[in-house]
Amino acid sequence: MKAEMVNQLVRVFSERVNLTQDDWDKLLAEMTFEVYQPKDFIFSFNDKPNKIYFVIEGIGRYFYIDQEGKERNKSLVRTGGAFASISTLVENSSSPFYTQAITPCRVAAIDYASLVKLAQVHPNIMAFLLQLFERLVLKKEKREASFLLLSARERYQIFLKEFEDESHLIPLRHVAMYLGITDVSLSRIRKEMDLT
Repeated sequence: MKAEMVNQLVRVFSERVNLTQDDWDKLLAEMTFEVYQPKDFIFSFNDKPNKIYFVIEGIGRYFYIDQEGKERNKSLVRTGGAFASISTLVENSSSPFYTQAITPCRVAAIDYASLVKLAQVHPNIMAFLLQLFERLVLKKEKREASFLLLSARERYQIFLKEFEDESHLIPLRHVAMYLGITDVSLSRIRKEMDLT
């Protein structure tokens, strides 16, 4: 199974970054491979995860639990994305959120300090790390803009485009939370779009 997961990792990330065989060998020597089932936590609120978990297959979510005990999805992650607590990695503070598999998830985990150390010596790995942070910032920027400038229907259309064939794998309650709307509102939007 590990060989299969290594091949998936290389296939998924080779589309985005140009790593040499030596770069891959160095990264793979530091990585562990894990499988999470739906509802499994990758890490939880108040944990101090020192790793980045690259999703090589599956869908997961970042979420908060508010003071009333309600879950609030912060982000959805699909194949090619990653789970990490930047506040832990940069400030050594506890994670302010939970991360959880929605579908079966295969991940490649690497200690952040090890990744940074490799990046300091290998320019392609540095480019990979930089691209990771750039994608994270862009995703956050687009999400913030969508909440300020777009209607719920427009946000849903963007979600469908982003998740394409995988959108049906995500329970609608998670989609509604991610869009910042109620289940009833999402149901109405889906009916208007003839998706029910």
